[in-house]
Amino acid sequence: MDQIIVTGNGELSGEIPIAGAKNACLTLMPATLLSDEPLTLTNAPRLSDIKTMTELLSSLGAEVTSLQDGQVLAMSSHDINNHVADYDIVRKMRASNLVLGPMLARLGHAVVSLPGGCAIGARPMDLHIHGLEAMGAEIELKDGYLHAKAPGGLKGATIEFSFASVGATENVLMAATLAKGTTVLKNAAREPEIVDLATCLRSMGAQIEGDGTSTITIQGVDRLHGATHPVVTDRIELGTYMLAPAIAGGEVECLGGKLSLVQSFVDKLEQAGVEVTETERGLKVARRNGRIKAVDVTTEPFPGFPTDLQAQMMALLCTADGTSVLEEKIFENRFMHAPELTRMGASIDVQGGTATVHGVDQLKGAPVMATDLRASVSLILAGLAAEGETMVSRVYHLDRGYEHVVRKLEGVGAKIERIKGS
Repeated sequence: MDQIIVTGNGELSGEIPIAGAKNACLTLMPATLLSDEPLTLTNAPRLSDIKTMTELLSSLGAEVTSLQDGQVLAMSSHDINNHVADYDIVRKMRASNLVLGPMLARLGHAVVSLPGGCAIGARPMDLHIHGLEAMGAEIELKDGYLHAKAPGGLKGATIEFSFASVGATENVLMAATLAKGTTVLKNAAREPEIVDLATCLRSMGAQIEGDGTSTITIQGVDRLHGATHPVVTDRIELGTYMLAPAIAGGEVECLGGKLSLVQSFVDKLEQAGVEVTETERGLKVARRNGRIKAVDVTTEPFPGFPTDLQAQMMALLCTADGTSVLEEKIFENRFMHAPELTRMGASIDVQGGTATVHGVDQLKGAPVMATDLRASVSLILAGLAAEGETMVSRVYHLDRGYEHVVRKLEGVGAKIERIKGS
């Protein structure tokens, strides 16, 4: 397997272009199943997860063409000839379950394997099923597959989620666009990816109000048409690269970044002593004076601190002045990077969903192993400030969420290389 070697090399300087959002694109792609007309996505990220979703949609009979070096995805679902989302594809990626709502809404039936993805928590399908059943779907679990049907079509309903689940909100929102009558989603997720999906669906003819708030109202329509839609900036990639100069020192401008995407994260960076400035082209991040200050972090649904930036923030706080407490409230198994950071000299104590990080003067390079997508990049960030060489293995996780990570960090002065496995 490939490995990435990072050598601490001092301050960073320059620009990093931020890609379209992985989590938005993976939600927008299944929206093609809602219409028999073409859907084109621009600003698409070039990631292995996008290839997996392409494979899944193609297996259902959709046509997906990658253009302009993968940054444009041209899709058409005029001839869906298969209604089974097979385990061999779905097991690779959690977002595969987002074909359930669109297929059920347009075709009236779907068979979807229970999904896979990073092993960072249960992330059950219960809320997806609850929402679709409230709209009249009949869903049965057999042999690891959800067998869903809506013989009379889906019908509008008022659905209150017990938790503001992003995936469940997305799945039910897509299904509701073609349901008969009005659907109201209460305690809906508010993430920018939800707003991006709703914007795309509106451009296809859907009637949606309230996205970005906890109550979304959808008036069902008979059919959706084609559209062209730009994928929103990836706020997690943005936050990740904002941490590079915060950890290594220097000043980096993240092109395409917006404060509105990462405000709660920026609040914590500024408390820690990092300077963030919004420019015409993005966000400029600088660390100029002394050690980072310790801060406490609690992950929450948007607009709170993102769980997908918790591992990277921990890497920053490993050398902070003082003790930081990180509380993980979204996924119950998301501190697997802590033992690897400890191998680099960090002082971290994990008790259940809380990690206490005692800042040390200096991290030291070591062989470490990535355990999931965000953990993998947190180890690379730690390596930027570590003394000596950090070798990160199992970096296939990284390819699921970050395009050209070596090239982007090299471009601002990092000493980093990828070694191909045999």
